[in-house]
Amino acid sequence: MERSLTYLPNNYYHIYNRGINKREIFFDKNDWKHFQTLLYTRNSTKRIDSTRVKRLPLHKIDRGETIVDLAAYVLMPNHFHLLLKEKVEGGISSFMGKLGTAYSMYINTKYERSGPLMCRPYRSKYIDSDEYMRWVLSYIHMNPVKKNPNISQLNNYHYSSYPDYYQPNRPESTIINKECLPFSFQELEDINSMLNILEN
Repeated sequence: MERSLTYLPNNYYHIYNRGINKREIFFDKNDWKHFQTLLYTRNSTKRIDSTRVKRLPLHKIDRGETIVDLAAYVLMPNHFHLLLKEKVEGGISSFMGKLGTAYSMYINTKYERSGPLMCRPYRSKYIDSDEYMRWVLSYIHMNPVKKNPNISQLNNYHYSSYPDYYQPNRPESTIINKECLPFSFQELEDINSMLNILEN
């Protein structure tokens, strides 16, 4: 299926996808971690063999130039959300193609399954204002605690970029580019601020 949205360089997009029939896409801790590794290694001009870098810390993997700026992400049991900036022409399409293919192959091989894992095509929305970007950023990071907002739980949720903005030296922090946001993330530090943004 062809995608109608055209990704423009230096513009931001909310990208999200879920498992087929809303089924889970992560089945154990290693699956979550592998997806995080792919967020890093597939954002690259180089072809990186996952088996060769399996045990390397992310910051030691030479991935060359990145093709998108990943500002935020969250992984949930049956879906994920990304906040991406189109860095080079075709960057988002290339990144999402490589990410989806690599993860589906990993799951199908590991669990001896076949067929698609996630919906196609993935969904995307153009972010046309700072106000909407603040909403998307809050929405992404509040996903794990939507039913019970709790700052401690947010800080301890390992499969989100939220802790990377506040916990120094977290190994996964290299996945995102905090500098690509057009405003200071500190403005959204307070959980009540994020809740207010989501309610408005």
